[in-house]
Amino acid sequence: MVLLQAVQIAKSFGAHKVFSGLSLTVQEGEKAGIVGVNGAGKSTLLKILTGHLAPDTGEVTRVRDLSLSYLAQGGGLDSEKSIWNEMLTVFTPLIDMEKQIRDMEKQMEDASPVDESVNRQLLENYDNLSALYKSRGGFTYEASIRSVLSGLKFSDMDLATPVNTLSGGQKTRLALARCLLGEPDLLILDEPTNYLDMDNLAWLEQYLQSYRGAVLVVSHDRYFLDALAKVIYELTPAGLTRYTGNYSAFIQQKAVLLEQQLKNYTRQQSEIARQEEFIRRNMAAKDTTKRAQSRLKSLEKMERLERPGQERRVALSFNVVRPSGMEVLKVQNLGVGYTDLTLAHGLDFQINRGERVALVGPNGIGKSTLLKTIAGLLPSLEGQVTLGSHVQIGYYDQEQQGLSGDKQVLHELWDRYPSLDEVDIRTVLGRFLFRGDEVKKYVRDLSGGEKSRLTLAALMLQKANLLLLDEPTNHLDLPAKEVLEEALDGYPGAILFVSHDRYFINKTATRVLELTTDGLSSYLGNYDYYLFKKSEREQLENENRCTSAEPAREESAEKKQYLQKKEEERQKRMRRRRVEDLEQAIADLEENISRLEAELFLPEVYQDYQACRKRQEEIEEARRQLNDHMEKWLSLVEG
Repeated sequence: MVLLQAVQIAKSFGAHKVFSGLSLTVQEGEKAGIVGVNGAGKSTLLKILTGHLAPDTGEVTRVRDLSLSYLAQGGGLDSEKSIWNEMLTVFTPLIDMEKQIRDMEKQMEDASPVDESVNRQLLENYDNLSALYKSRGGFTYEASIRSVLSGLKFSDMDLATPVNTLSGGQKTRLALARCLLGEPDLLILDEPTNYLDMDNLAWLEQYLQSYRGAVLVVSHDRYFLDALAKVIYELTPAGLTRYTGNYSAFIQQKAVLLEQQLKNYTRQQSEIARQEEFIRRNMAAKDTTKRAQSRLKSLEKMERLERPGQERRVALSFNVVRPSGMEVLKVQNLGVGYTDLTLAHGLDFQINRGERVALVGPNGIGKSTLLKTIAGLLPSLEGQVTLGSHVQIGYYDQEQQGLSGDKQVLHELWDRYPSLDEVDIRTVLGRFLFRGDEVKKYVRDLSGGEKSRLTLAALMLQKANLLLLDEPTNHLDLPAKEVLEEALDGYPGAILFVSHDRYFINKTATRVLELTTDGLSSYLGNYDYYLFKKSEREQLENENRCTSAEPAREESAEKKQYLQKKEEERQKRMRRRRVEDLEQAIADLEENISRLEAELFLPEVYQDYQACRKRQEEIEEARRQLNDHMEKWLSLVEG
């Protein structure tokens, strides 16, 4: 069933056309992602789909009574309520229903036994409302709140904390929690992975994979889209194109489509050139003028294909002035933090030339602080950092604090490299998509993505042989991330980087360092291999804990086979006895339920609120036991 459909929608702001002719369909239970470069209009599209903006032309239709939740990009909650009370607002209808049930219980308690018809109707209404309350999660909504808050890292917080005292990132995570708790038919999320660490991301992926409703999400997180999406929509200046599959499938299909479009365009251009040459040679000749005119008319009517759009892409490459020695960086017993706060201590690791090391760990553990300490921007609390021979550090700051807001883009770069002339600086800025008058923009007026590109341009010109990168993919769109990955792949120096972008880590890292409260753990390989080895280690540790300290005595193969056969026979006998016991218990419970249900219609019961309630509780308990016994019986019979 189609939940939402947009047909030929267009939107402009003044003279600026954002997009036109876009069509999109969201099916029941579908998980779809929207990708595109920064500024393509993805957030605007979501606002139109959710009714927060009206399209200039076109139409958006939604199925009747569609429940929809929308998380805007950076859309944090602004509330004076506590965290817990704010989450309870999602379940206001259930809470109101619970109050009705309590009121009905009070009415039954105070009811006169004389009016049997009124009491019978009240009891029936009470049963119906109680069943509805239970089916809608009346007994589980508080557990759902705690589960979602735990998954989004609120479990360690005091849930009485007022929402308006939280940080921006926490408010955004709380807004996401409220969207998820509503369990709508359609979730529309704009960059939901912002402000989430890797544990949060893994939890959100699992939650949404098993989510029964449909999900439409805008995201730059390719790992997230690979795990969740079954459909990808790409928004470009040419329109909205639908691809079936996850992000990796989209990349493959897009490459095939682009290749075919280019072939068609090239073939048509060759045909046009051939026809134009024929017309040129034959138009003036008396015998062939009509043929030439006929071909000219055909050529004029031909629907011309546009050259497949080549996206404006950053042209990035990293090189070094001078290679370093084999040992690039050695950290010994290092403590990092601030005078009043130690974030990590006793850190030991080494990085060699050519290594690409990803530093991962929960937010606040000290990853960025460690990079700043190695870069010399912060003093170490203990231990030492030793650089190898001829090592030159290039540091990328995720906050871009090194940029001067009162400078123009041109002079921000030129002042750092005054030996270059203006043409060289403009050429470099052009490679990073700053062209024409864009180089005269003031740094303070740049977007997050533009500041990231400017910082990367300065880093490229530095030609350092050790790169310390702190969240380099933040604010970059997908094409820019891909260019950065390609540039780092060909870089001859060493890299130590912090990133929450798991796709980027997978493509770039040759080793993963995990920073926890217990210290550093090293894993050779990329992010997927790190997850595999970490899971393997945890499983091994669990097995070691469960293994008995007393060594098992060796037994002969024949004895083992005999004992195994005897054990299997014993298990079969036990299973038969258990099945018989369960069948008898099920029969007893079914008889008991029938007896209790019949008693509900006795005058001395339905006229007595306490007796009626007691029978209802006994019936519910008997049914619970019956379901439990039936599940056990099925598992034994089928096993």
